[in-house]
Amino acid sequence: MEARAVSKGLNISPTKLRQVISLIRGKKADEALAILKFTPKKAARYVEKALQSALANADNNYGMDVDKLVVSEAFADRGTAMKRFRPVSMGRAHPFKRTSSHLTIVVSER
Repeated sequence: MEARAVSKGLNISPTKLRQVISLIRGKKADEALAILKFTPKKAARYVEKALQSALANADNNYGMDVDKLVVSEAFADRGTAMKRFRPVSMGRAHPFKRTSSHLTIVVSER
């Protein structure tokens, strides 16, 4: 049995999230939370919040034992991109995209 948590529309690029996700994939839940607590990246806060949500879903919705849970899947997909313009020299403007992402974390019992 598995439980999942999905965070959508995060204001961070998927590439930055994937750096942090690779640290916790396959680890036990309490070990993953300890790793995220001491990771000095903005993405770690988003991943930590989603992991805690997945653990709560497993405990409350499925009655799983939280001590036996493992992060079985974790991935970040690309969300919507907001089109913006940045001022540059000589009164011009260049377009850029402000990316967002969707984060999914799946925990299962070992």
